[in-house]
Parts: sequence; structure tokens; C-alpha cells
Amino acid sequence: MKEADAVTTRRLRAEVLIVLGLSLGYYAISAALTLIERYLAEPAIGQQTTTLNRSRSSIDVIDFIQQVTYQLWLLMPVALALYLLSAQGDSARRLLGLTGTARTWGRDVATGLGLAAAIGIPGLALYAVSRALGQTVRIDTSGLPDAWWSATVLLLSAAVAGVLEETIAVGYLLTRLKQLGWGVPTAIAASALLRGAYHLYQGWPMALGNVVMGVVFAYWYHRTGRLAPLIFAHWTLDAVSFIGPEVVPESWLDALGVA
Repeated sequence: MKEADAVTTRRLRAEVLIVLGLSLGYYAISAALTLIERYLAEPAIGQQTTTLNRSRSSIDVIDFIQQVTYQLWLLMPVALALYLLSAQGDSARRLLGLTGTARTWGRDVATGLGLAAAIGIPGLALYAVSRALGQTVRIDTSGLPDAWWSATVLLLSAAVAGVLEETIAVGYLLTRLKQLGWGVPTAIAASALLRGAYHLYQGWPMALGNVVMGVVFAYWYHRTGRLAPLIFAHWTLDAVSFIGPEVVPESWLDALGVA
């Protein structure tokens, strides 16, 4: 390997560690520690609860501003990844499959909805089974107050999660790992394991389910070069999860252990 190539390789490795350290890598370590804590704490993990989209202030307008500011902050690692991918004059949007005609975007939306259904329905069943086994926490998808802006913030949160996770864990990571000489199966496995790791706070069954989702999404991106369908799929899954408990019958939520 030439010296220039060795320097480039070292810089890419450092770059990946920095980007992950500022985003999903940190969440993966935190989630793993949370899972350990859950098994060491009382009550049992199946009787514990995790709350997503927490309220950030007792003052309504401050809470709203805090929520929006937090979502924008979560997008900063995405901006960094896109900037780094385009540092050599390449178009990050074109590289990640985020360009195209209206017809192309229409196909992306339709594909995303199909992927959401293929992942979401088995995922809901997995959640119900793992709750019954006492190995998954009760997930409260909204800790927001009953305010006029809550639904909007939940939809924004779902969109940001889709953009953040799919851009970093799939688009950016697979691109960089391939440039570092990783084989496709190994790169896909790394992406999927990262996705599972930062979901460990929910319990190991849900983390395992996310590993499967990660394999499907990373393989799809490898074959098609289109990240947009994965973002749409992720947004759909999270939007339904965040808004669904507000509109479905409470008896259904009781059966799934989310009420």
C-alpha cells in the first residue's frame, strides 16, 4: 500500500469513528449500558418502561421550542456525514440515491411503504411476544403533553429518526466501509449490528429484530443505491408507532402491553 493510500485509510477510519461517536455509536454504547442496568435493577425488565419523546419543560411554549431545537440538533451528524461524503467534490445526494425525477421519488415512497409493512407487522408481533416473555420493556412512545403541537412534533421526530439512522447507519457507513476495503457481507453485518445495538435499551428481542431490519435495509441499499425508500419506510414505522397509540382502541394497546 502506498503511503498516500495508508494516510487516506487512517483518515477514513478516524472519520468513521468520529461520526459514529457523535451519533449512533454513542447511542449504541448507552443502550448497552442501559440494558445491563435494566437486568440489575428492580423490578424485572418486563415491568419497566421507557419513554420516547419526553417533555422538556413544564412551560408549553418552551417545551415546543426545546423539542424543535432538539430535533434540529439530531440532524447535525447527518449534515456532517453529507459534508464529508462530498468533500472530494462528489454529490452526497447523488451518492446516497437522494436525487431523481418525480416518478422516481414516487417509486421510492411506494417502496418505502412496502418495506414498512414488511418490517412493521412482524415487528409488532415480535414486540407482543417479547413482552409476554418479560424480556422487553413497555415502550411509551410519547411523553409529550396534550398540546396543540404534540402531533406535529411526533411526526417531526419520526422523520428525523428516519433521516438520522438511515443516513448514518446505512448510507454513510456502507459507503465508507466499502471504501476501506470491507466486503459487502461484512459491511452489511456491521450496519445491522449497529442498528441492533442502539436499540438494546428496549430489550434483547427488539434489538435482535432491529438487526434483521438492518440486514434487509442495508442489503436493499447495496442492491439499489437508493436511500430514500429506507428513510420513507423508517418514517412510516415511527410515525405509526408515535401516533398510533393515540388513535387505536385501548384494548388493543392492553393486549400488546403498550397501554
